[in-house]
Amino acid sequence: MSQTMSFALPPTLRAYVDQRVRSGEFGNTSEYLRELIRRDQEEQSRKRLRELIADGLASGEGRNLTPELALELRHRALGDAD
Repeated sequence: MSQTMSFALPPTLRAYVDQRVRSGEFGNTSEYLRELIRRDQEEQSRKRLRELIADGLASGEGRNLTPELALELRHRALGDAD
């Protein structure tokens, strides 16, 4: 279910939004704003993945995944107290 959200824009930003809608790429202002939010969500997901990769690379030398190590990592990831 959609919910309405109201906010104010300065005239210059409103004119820009109106121009983007008039370009035909978006059917209305709501479609344009939803697309911007989706793009931001995707960018935040990519940023988080880059951070996780950097953390992994900085964490030291890799280890071979043994069944014991897999079990240890599973317990750590799930917060199991062992």
